[in-house]
Amino acid sequence: MTTATPVPLRDRLGLPASAGRHRPLIGAHLIDSLGTGLVLAFTLVFFARTTALSLTTVGAAVSAARLLALPVAPVVGPLIDRHGARPVAAWANALSALAYAGFLLADRASLIVLVCLLAQAGQAAYWTASTGLVVLAAPAGERTRWFALVQTLRNAGLGLGGAAGALLVGDGGTGGLRVLVALNAASYLAAAVLLARWRPAPAEPPATRAAARVREGAGQGAGGYRAVLADRRYLLMVVVNLSSVLASMVLSVLLAVHVTAALHLDASLAGALLVLNGVQVVLTQSPVSRLLEGHRPTRTAAAGAGLNAAAFALFALLPADGPRWLVLSGLVVAMLVYNLAETVATPGREELSVALAHPARRGRYLAVKQLSWNLGQALAPGLLTLLFAHGPAWPWLFLLVTSLAAVPGLLRLERPFADVPDTPSETGPLARH
Repeated sequence: MTTATPVPLRDRLGLPASAGRHRPLIGAHLIDSLGTGLVLAFTLVFFARTTALSLTTVGAAVSAARLLALPVAPVVGPLIDRHGARPVAAWANALSALAYAGFLLADRASLIVLVCLLAQAGQAAYWTASTGLVVLAAPAGERTRWFALVQTLRNAGLGLGGAAGALLVGDGGTGGLRVLVALNAASYLAAAVLLARWRPAPAEPPATRAAARVREGAGQGAGGYRAVLADRRYLLMVVVNLSSVLASMVLSVLLAVHVTAALHLDASLAGALLVLNGVQVVLTQSPVSRLLEGHRPTRTAAAGAGLNAAAFALFALLPADGPRWLVLSGLVVAMLVYNLAETVATPGREELSVALAHPARRGRYLAVKQLSWNLGQALAPGLLTLLFAHGPAWPWLFLLVTSLAAVPGLLRLERPFADVPDTPSETGPLARH
């Protein structure tokens, strides 16, 4: 009689085996997200309450800073290729710490533009480098689990930070806002220190490091961004990624507006749905990723896009004048499907961004991908609210169409492009079933 080998709890939960060796990286991700959650919803409120400026002026200054920060990712890409993802991410967090400390001194529109520009630059640089951090930590076969773990940490940190931020703002007034910003600056500084101290791999012999620099230098010299822009396969992935960027903006741009203005429900319900998103992703991200191991990242990303389309269809169909029980249950079901789409698609999308990138120019490739996030985040508020003004169903239908359009694009990535230069993924994750 044979005895079944017990499956370790770590495997059942879908956690990477190497996580214990990289506690500084895990701590840095969690602290970074915790700090982001603290001020995510309160930046405009902070400057409106702590300065004599109008909300319109503050909003214009913050928008100007975000637009000015758009070129940051392309600048950071070559730095990652030359110096590595870890030091760039550490310095990016240090820059964010300096920026949020500057929030406490900004009392004019020009200073608000400056400190928000520095904060946005730090965030863009960090998230451009963050995928490279996973590559440094993850041994062969564990990248998907690592991406799932990072997504879990991000949602947990954002949720805890958002709850703490709401508590401080509610009880502390202007003083609470200042404490909030100071804590955020301290969190970024702590994350920078953790990344600076993190050593992802044993030190290589000098000869090995020198040979690696020669290989990377040769790769960087072979076209730089021109080679990235000539890679049609990667550019297709970046264009398709815009659909997921727009879908991700539902939480910060569209959900509360739809709940209050279209369905005439209390704003607290939107807050409850945001909590549901955080809890569901934190509890299910790694187990869902474990169930999907062995499937092509193109297929899991496409499945996530399909689930998003289903969720947006449900949101669009909710009747404003329908029975309260129907509207509430419909909102919860739509949110559950939307959250499931996030857990299914995120690790696969991140894996694609690495698998399709040339290793010697990975920083530049990831910078081009980050541009799709920066551009989508800049366009989404105006675009979705404009569509909403023409009718509450229109933004959901637009998101439904963009999600469905992403599916054939993702499946197209499975087939090699004959004219794509040095694409390293033909025998990698895209080749699995």
